Amino acid sequence: MDTLTAKSEATFATILDAAMEMAAAEGIGKLSLGEIAKRTGISKSGVFSRVGSLEQLQCAVLDEYDRRFAAEVFMPSLSLPRGLPRLQAQVAAWFQRAADEALRTSCLYTAGAFEFDDYEGSAVRDRLAQGALAWRASLRKTILQAMEAGQLRPDTEPEQLVFEIYSLVVGLLHDARFLRDEQSPRHAQRAYNRLISTYKSFNDL
Repeated sequence: MDTLTAKSEATFATILDAAMEMAAAEGIGKLSLGEIAKRTGISKSGVFSRVGSLEQLQCAVLDEYDRRFAAEVFMPSLSLPRGLPRLQAQVAAWFQRAADEALRTSCLYTAGAFEFDDYEGSAVRDRLAQGALAWRASLRKTILQAMEAGQLRPDTEPEQLVFEIYSLVVGLLHDARFLRDEQSPRHAQRAYNRLISTYKSFNDL
């Protein structure tokens, strides 16, 4: 890699880190090229030349958020047996991440859904929906594997279970981030344990 390319990539990484921090604290809809320029000490034209439009920057932030989320929530579970063990690990890691104050962020997808729900045709709204649906599809695949392994009842409706897990995460984010309830992770995990027990196959009890 030549020096110019390395410098360009380092500048982009600096911009992306600043944008991630701003989106985490204020919402992805609050991003602005001018503010990112101020925070990084890079000229606004310099920011624009690296990321293009504001929408492109917002989508780049979501791409990076996806990468980090997958690394923390999804990838570690792949070392476990397929099916319910992976689902349990993914949900537990997701709960932990959602309630982690050290991250200084809520879920960009949950917050973004409320920011952009009425912006039909927006590239950012479409990207938010794409990301949320991709994660739901991953959950659904894991649930189907658990059904195939006989760990969940054969009459389990994967879409319904995905919806219920997602609803628990939204409730956890609300109580952890808005109400500052330190007990919210425990409440969410107990709710999930109760929920999944209604889906478990009698052969897996």
